[in-house]
Amino acid sequence: MADVSVRDHEYHLVEPSRWPFVGALSAFIMAVGGVLSMHGYGWYETAQGLSFTTAPTLDASPAFGTIWFFYLGLAGVLFTMYGWWADVVREANQGDHTTVVGIGLRYGMILFIASEVMFFVAWFWAYFNAALFPTESIGSVWPPEGIETFDPFHLPLLNTLILLTSGTTVTWAHHALIEGDRAALKKGLWLTVLLGAFFSCVQAYEYAHAAFAFSSEAGGNIYSSAFYMATGFHGFHVLVGTIFLAVCLIRAYRGDFTPKQHFGFEAAAWYWHFVDVVWLFLFIFIYVLGR
Repeated sequence: MADVSVRDHEYHLVEPSRWPFVGALSAFIMAVGGVLSMHGYGWYETAQGLSFTTAPTLDASPAFGTIWFFYLGLAGVLFTMYGWWADVVREANQGDHTTVVGIGLRYGMILFIASEVMFFVAWFWAYFNAALFPTESIGSVWPPEGIETFDPFHLPLLNTLILLTSGTTVTWAHHALIEGDRAALKKGLWLTVLLGAFFSCVQAYEYAHAAFAFSSEAGGNIYSSAFYMATGFHGFHVLVGTIFLAVCLIRAYRGDFTPKQHFGFEAAAWYWHFVDVVWLFLFIFIYVLGR
């Protein structure tokens, strides 16, 4: 009789996991809490006692707001991400990520980055549509009257240099890992993480000193909303990428990566280069040509 415990294939048959259910439930709670909160629902003190309803007056504050359901769901989503990826790391460390599995993981990361490309294409499309064909509602000019744009060769140029430098440091770390130089790997990752954090700080400073707000009346919010959504989502991706690389740095200190098996780091490097390229498009088309 054949031993069913012996694996005679290169594939990884994953164990039953609770994370898909926990993640789906958490996302549902987060979505419902966010929608109810945006519509003003909560538990308010009324003449009939505590009631679940919208705000009875404009200045009324709920005794218990539905925004807490959003935060509860968000905590569940973050917990799911941590637990699920911890399981993936454990599987990699115990040898479940064979060559065939690694190919599947790489295809998955490529498709994820492709979906992110289309996400940013949507924001660029919205920006170009407004910029190339300005309507009469904004005076048929771009940028709209009343919008004081950023000097692209000040803070935006500094952030461009920061991200380009970080692209070289993460590439240095990758080559060091392949060559088995763990000291250089750690140095390269440290520099990349610090540069990513520096970029976020510079962008936060830029937003704080912007001459127009997200809800700017000038131009019917078209320029301000397109600008903040495109650059803001990129800033969020920089933050995610910085966390991704920081986790890789921790794993490098734990000795998880080897020259032949380091997909976690490789995926982080791919993601970081994608973030670099998107910023170059933002800098050229929104900051420089968008003036």
